[in-house]
Amino acid sequence: MLTIGQLADYAGVTIKAIRHYHERGLLTEPDRDSSGYRRYTAEHAIKLVKIRTLTHAGVPLARIRSLFDADPETFTAAIAEIDHDLQDRIAQLGRTRNQLAQLRGGDRLFVSPEVADYLDDLRELGVSERAIRVERDGWILMQTASPEDASLWIAEKRELMTDPEFRALYLDHDAAYDWSTDDPRLPGLAERTRNWFTDHPSRSETRPVHNPAIARLAAQSQPGASSPAWDRLAQLMTG
Repeated sequence: MLTIGQLADYAGVTIKAIRHYHERGLLTEPDRDSSGYRRYTAEHAIKLVKIRTLTHAGVPLARIRSLFDADPETFTAAIAEIDHDLQDRIAQLGRTRNQLAQLRGGDRLFVSPEVADYLDDLRELGVSERAIRVERDGWILMQTASPEDASLWIAEKRELMTDPEFRALYLDHDAAYDWSTDDPRLPGLAERTRNWFTDHPSRSETRPVHNPAIARLAAQSQPGASSPAWDRLAQLMTG
């Protein structure tokens, strides 16, 4: 006869676990003897070892009781089902680990490799983190709404960034975000920009957008997507 502590030591579990198995109806709780102690038998020890073995194998406690009463065929089928569930969980954990690994890459978790490379190019160019954040969030919206459009646009955008004049305009526009609306540099920047786009028509702008509502959302509703100086710059370019 064993005390609960001796039983726990024998089976390699905690006393708390044994009491939990009592509560779940997996292990019967013996009556107390004349000294007030519960005495466990070899039958309890055998059943506890079975419970421990099944739980260590990943079998949920809710399934263990039914397995004790199952015939060999039913037992085998149940174990196969549990194994399939475990494989699904392992696959999900693998996907989660991959996502966590991608988090170390920052933007690469949320955007395509092409967009992530483009954002890295902007950082190397000296573009502000504010502008990069706005670009990234816009690409997230567009890639979700219209992957085909986003793929074509990022290819064109990366091609444009190979042009020294366009890179200079991009940096000047980035800097102009914080200018005052009456900054004397704005008219000159507007003229340079207008002239450049006149000489370099955009291929993507002539294509119909699959989801124009999302395109407008990406361009207009992000925090930091515009400023008073940029609004004034837009007026000068279209005026």
